[in-house]
Amino acid sequence: MYIELSNATIALEDKTILTDVDFNVSAGEFVYIIGKVGSGKSSLMKTLYGELPVEANKAEVLGFDLCQLKPKHIPSLRKQLGIVFQDFQLLNDRTVYKNLDFVLRATDWTEKSEREVRINEVLQEVGMQDKANCYPHELSGGEQQRIAIARALLNHPKLILADEPTGNLDYETGKQIIQLLRSVCEKNTAVVMVTHNLALLRSYPGVVYICKDGKVEDITQEYNNPICLSEEIEIEG
Repeated sequence: MYIELSNATIALEDKTILTDVDFNVSAGEFVYIIGKVGSGKSSLMKTLYGELPVEANKAEVLGFDLCQLKPKHIPSLRKQLGIVFQDFQLLNDRTVYKNLDFVLRATDWTEKSEREVRINEVLQEVGMQDKANCYPHELSGGEQQRIAIARALLNHPKLILADEPTGNLDYETGKQIIQLLRSVCEKNTAVVMVTHNLALLRSYPGVVYICKDGKVEDITQEYNNPICLSEEIEIEG
């Protein structure tokens, strides 16, 4: 099990966001988290990569006990997972290649030749091998998100956490990004994706959790009934 939360409580500045959370992700699973704005989706994601504290009967991500996680352990946790953000978070003052090289150097890739090989590998994997010398502002939103996914793949992660990766993209570009993430998942990497785009989600089924009323519920079985979901979620954007 890559992620296992049991009876977890997630709080932000003494305000409880989610309670009684049971959330599990295994190798090769594609998991969606849906819900209205403010329902706790991003707080759940931040907990998974160690930014928010958690109290739980059990809270493990890739073998790390989140309840006992200390700041010195966070880099080791994050080296084993990849994070993809809605706003890309690329460094605008350097090229695509140097963006990726910065991450590798920060995660103890000391050999320049090995870094070069790995950068070329991930750029090819996301179809952006011809953009290595471009700056982020020279790329479209979809291209920037592909680079962000390439960055997340650099350290051969077992788990990708993607927080609204299609939120700033049009429908067709968003579909391409989900297809790319699905291809990553086929290589036994688990993907957890926050989204409000139910149209894309229905085209690419997976495990579905909903954040609602301070709870997290697995609604994968019910998801076959679109009427049920239309009553639960307001589609935004």
